Amino acid sequence: MRQHPLFGLALATFGALMLTPDALFMRWSGMGGYQMVGWRGLLMGLVFLILWGLTSKHRLRDLGLLVSGYGIGVVVCQYANATLFSLGIANAPVAVVLCAVATVPVFAALFARLIIGEPTRIATWITIAVVLAGIALAVFGGGHGDVTLDRAALWGALAGLGVAMVLALNFVILRAQPQIPILLVIGLGAVLAGASGVIVTGPALMLQGEVWAIAICGLVILPVSFFSLSLASRYTHASNVSLLLLLETVLGPLWVWLGTGEGPTPMMLAGGVIVVISLALYLWQTGRRRMARQT
Repeated sequence: MRQHPLFGLALATFGALMLTPDALFMRWSGMGGYQMVGWRGLLMGLVFLILWGLTSKHRLRDLGLLVSGYGIGVVVCQYANATLFSLGIANAPVAVVLCAVATVPVFAALFARLIIGEPTRIATWITIAVVLAGIALAVFGGGHGDVTLDRAALWGALAGLGVAMVLALNFVILRAQPQIPILLVIGLGAVLAGASGVIVTGPALMLQGEVWAIAICGLVILPVSFFSLSLASRYTHASNVSLLLLLETVLGPLWVWLGTGEGPTPMMLAGGVIVVISLALYLWQTGRRRMARQT
C-alpha cells in the first residue's frame, strides 16, 4: 500500500516525542549505569523479540538476514547505543552527553552519503546548524557552572558521540536494507546489552532503586519510540529522523523539571524554543515540498 508522503516524518515525530520522558524515568529510578543498561536492555529486547515471534511470517528468512553483515551491524549499533547512553548519563554531566548526542544528524547525513549515496539538501544542513546552535545555547549558555573540562566531561562527550554515530548508522542501514527485520535485530542487540549490564552489576544488586520507573522505560518508552524511529527511517531520509530525535534533547529537561522540580534556566528555554521552531519550520517546508511533488 502506498504511504502518505509525510508518513515517515510523522512517524519519526511520534517516536521522538515518545522518547522525551525517558531521562525523567531514568532519574526517578536512582540506578547506576550498568544497572540501567541491564533493565532497559533486557525489557526492551524481550518486548521486541516476543513481538517478532508473534508477528513474523518468515522466521527462517529473518534469521538469515540477522546473520548477514547488515543485520549484525544493526545488532552491534543497538548494543553500543544501549550501553553508552546509560553509562554516559550515569558517570558524566548530562549536559555534555546530550550536546554530543545532538550531533546525530550530522553523522546520519555523512553516513547516508558514504553508504548509500543519498545527498542531503542544503535546507537540511542549515536546519542542522541552527538546531545545534540552539542546543549549545541551552546546554552551555549559563547556569551550568558544574560543567567543566575534566575526565568525566571527556568521557561524557565520547559516550555521547558514540551514541550519535551508532544511532545514525542504524538509521542509514535500515533505510538502505528495508528487508532487515527491525524487531529481531534491535531486540537481540538490546538483550545482549542488557545481559552485559546484569553480569557487570550482579543479580543481587539489580533490584536496588525504583524498578517500576526503569520498567516503564524498558516496556513502554523505549520499544514504542525506537520501533517508530527505526521504521520511519525506511520512509524518509536518515538525517530527517535524526533531526527529529533532537526533540528529546530539549523536551527531556522539561519533563525532568515537571517530575523533579529541577527548573530549566532561561538559556535552556531559549535554546529549546530555537530548536522547536527550527524543526517546525523544516517540517512545514519539507511537507509543502513533498505535497507539491504529488500534484
